[in-house]
Amino acid sequence: MDKIIKPGQPILYMKVGTHAQESLENIVARKTREIEAAGVAFWGYGGSTCHPQTMVQPFARAFDGTIYLCMQPMNSQHFAEQVPADEYSVDAMQWLPVPPGISVLGSRYALVVKNLRLQAFQLPLARTKVALGNSKGMTGSQYIRGRVDKACLEIAEESALPPAEQGVVDIGLVADLVAPYAVYVRNKS
Repeated sequence: MDKIIKPGQPILYMKVGTHAQESLENIVARKTREIEAAGVAFWGYGGSTCHPQTMVQPFARAFDGTIYLCMQPMNSQHFAEQVPADEYSVDAMQWLPVPPGISVLGSRYALVVKNLRLQAFQLPLARTKVALGNSKGMTGSQYIRGRVDKACLEIAEESALPPAEQGVVDIGLVADLVAPYAVYVRNKS
């Protein structure tokens, strides 16, 4: 955790849970097998707050060193169909087959990760700031509200807020983002 919560450290924060009718436990087991087989996994997601080309890729290229995907487990009711992606793209123009051993279900986008691990710690969102986009500089505790469930953040200096107001969240999973960081995924059928 000391490597993660230090000033200047980039993190991608995401709430995770049931996705495409699959429990988080099963997703973690499947992604662990994918990393063993293919060297990386594609962690599927949706929504526009962490768009591959306009947010995640520029965010990742702006920093040196490891960017951590910090995931907060939560109860979710994502019951989309388990439609597997068979193609992926870095730019939504040139499409390639999803690599053997990798499976992405019910998603529009995917983060490219390795070193997925259970790691429990508390992340004080008031000690983070949005790293790019229209909300750049806003604290993570202000940004992560309502339906916003993911963000490209940077750890800031100590918060002046008392601990009760820091918007602390419980992280349960961590992975390392690797190039190309985020991709589009689709089922061409």
